[in-house]
Amino acid sequence: MTTTADDVWRLLAELVEAQKETERLLKEQSKKTDQQIRAVNKELGNLGNRLGEFVEWQVRPAAVRLFRERGIAVRELSADLSVNEGDEGMEIDLLVVDTTEAVEIEVKSKLTKTDVDEHLERLGKFKRLLPRYQNIQLLGAVAAMVAPSEVARYAYRQGLFVITQSGEDLVIVNDQKFEPKVW
Repeated sequence: MTTTADDVWRLLAELVEAQKETERLLKEQSKKTDQQIRAVNKELGNLGNRLGEFVEWQVRPAAVRLFRERGIAVRELSADLSVNEGDEGMEIDLLVVDTTEAVEIEVKSKLTKTDVDEHLERLGKFKRLLPRYQNIQLLGAVAAMVAPSEVARYAYRQGLFVITQSGEDLVIVNDQKFEPKVW
């Protein structure tokens, strides 16, 4: 059997069509994969938010007890505060207040140096955005289920209380010599 030029051209045309069909199928599969990745990312985000809520609910009652043990007669506990003034704003996870002091607490499932730095920025804006607390000594704290030792030390050196898991309870890991920074 002899192969003619027409046969070669016909085979090439079939190969080109097969390649186009393969590319179409790959694009279709790629779209499906992208949709699945977006759905998984959304679910992971929701799970992360739920974990954050869980940690915050664990810290709330402990915060009152822990700061009372440190001599701050907590009278108020506020959660999930959102403050906006003009084009500036901030969110506060927990705020414990007595008559002369307040502690703004940032809660994370795993604490990072970036979390600490962002919290320090919030502490710097606090009295400007919440002027009713002008005459209160503002202290800062970070709370996390997981606080790597280097991050906990960094937060301590920045003058923040560090609250973390210890066994079945939450504790302030700062020693009794700790002097918190006042904002």
